[in-house]
Amino acid sequence: ESVSVTEGDYVTLKTNVTEVQQADDILWKFGLEKSVIAKIKKQQQIFSTFNGTDGRFRDRLKLDIQTGFLTITNITTKHAGLYELDITGEKLSSKTFSVSVYARLPVPVISSNSSQCSSSSSSSSSQQNCSLVCSVVNVGHVTLSWYKGNSLLSSISVSDLSISLSLPLEVEYQEKNTYSCVLNNPISNQTTHLDITQLCHTCAGMAALTLTLIYSQLYSADV
Repeated sequence: ESVSVTEGDYVTLKTNVTEVQQADDILWKFGLEKSVIAKIKKQQQIFSTFNGTDGRFRDRLKLDIQTGFLTITNITTKHAGLYELDITGEKLSSKTFSVSVYARLPVPVISSNSSQCSSSSSSSSSQQNCSLVCSVVNVGHVTLSWYKGNSLLSSISVSDLSISLSLPLEVEYQEKNTYSCVLNNPISNQTTHLDITQLCHTCAGMAALTLTLIYSQLYSADV
């Protein structure tokens, strides 16, 4: 059974029983070395959890003595891997869990270069373009995407750990368009919506602002 969880959250690995029987023994094992991290011996009234060979499970395991469920709290990438459940007693059963732990996602940052105010000679002033870039740092196993409304415009994926990603986009200055940058992994996502009026300015608007500033400076000098 495959289980995915975000770093810092908890995950509960479940047995197939609703109540541990008097004759049942339950062992939870972790990793390729199959080190025992929890056990129940109902008849001897033994209910124990262990820190693991390197202490990675210290203060993180909770064992339900009624069902044998094992909960791992405040989980980190060190707790990703294979977990094996063995039940012996009136019936024999075993189960394997593959736990994947994903880092908590940062919020994508959208920025623009206001100096890159350009338009083609055939475009009207209302069709001028704005150069944008969406970026994230220290991410792994993620996809970074640009959307216009619900339509995917572009995306980039990476499987490496702890790298930086950036994805450029050039948009027309039209307030009715809605753009967003989305960072996602298999279990979660973070979205930043673009405020075009805040990050993008038409060349005409920039020129008007420049003339106003020049006029203000000249007027102040005359006074």
